[in-house]
Amino acid sequence: MTTIDMPQPAAGEVRVRVRAASVNGFDLSVASGGLRGMMEHRFPVVLGKDFAGEIDAVGEGVEGYATGDRVFGVVTKDFLGDGSFAEYVTVPVAVGIAHLPETIAFQEGAGLGLAGTAAVNAIDAAEIAAGTSVLVVGATGGVGQQALQLAVRAGATVIATARTAEKIELVTRLGAAHTVDHTGDVAQQVLAIAPAGVAAVLHFAGAPLPLVPAIAPGGAFVSTMLRSADDVPAEGVRVVSIYAHPAPETLERVAGNQAERRTSVTVQRVYSLDQAADALGDFAAGTLGKLVIAID
Repeated sequence: MTTIDMPQPAAGEVRVRVRAASVNGFDLSVASGGLRGMMEHRFPVVLGKDFAGEIDAVGEGVEGYATGDRVFGVVTKDFLGDGSFAEYVTVPVAVGIAHLPETIAFQEGAGLGLAGTAAVNAIDAAEIAAGTSVLVVGATGGVGQQALQLAVRAGATVIATARTAEKIELVTRLGAAHTVDHTGDVAQQVLAIAPAGVAAVLHFAGAPLPLVPAIAPGGAFVSTMLRSADDVPAEGVRVVSIYAHPAPETLERVAGNQAERRTSVTVQRVYSLDQAADALGDFAAGTLGKLVIAID
């Protein structure tokens, strides 16, 4: 670990005493240098986007938050440098933060920010109706698990990608009615289950184009992995590219879903702060849930 100066909240910011953080693909991209030239880097760059903890200092002009408030969210700044894999982080209150209900543990809250936001945004974009079929690709990941549960809550019959017995058990427990093997011809497997095609594909992993034949005419293809909707030419299909934006009202919905047990977070493993490098390595190897860094 490296010791850095205690961050001070600027106007419009709060300082959070981080109790837990979780690993996301974005952290791997930063660590590998994948965002060099795309975002300003202010060294030393502290990794970590998702956080949960308590406010311990309030900057000038902040309303609605006070010292001691339990909060969670996503570090959202226009530069890289301030991250949640630390004891303290400053975050703006305009975006990326919301109150964390007492019924949600910090380790759960730390897994909600990015995944929950992306899932809510995707479900909204898909306009899922009760009685329809939905394919969730990448269903065992953090976003996929949240979206799967929300699609079930919306009344859809969910087909989830899963291969191993452990993964099939997980998505079935979360509400999936059917599973398909993502290493095979997914569209063919889906059409064997839903011959008319699915009303929506929620795409969080793998190549997009092979999935298009599984969509019914007039259906939706919603993805967090596209640069733009033009990446998937599909006649008669509505294509939506999602970039998770953790607006406070979205995070409040995410927290509400968790507090009311409409969704759950699968915490696969908890690490200490000095094991953060191990958490990144394990994430790169594949997970069945969120990898959380607990910070005492």
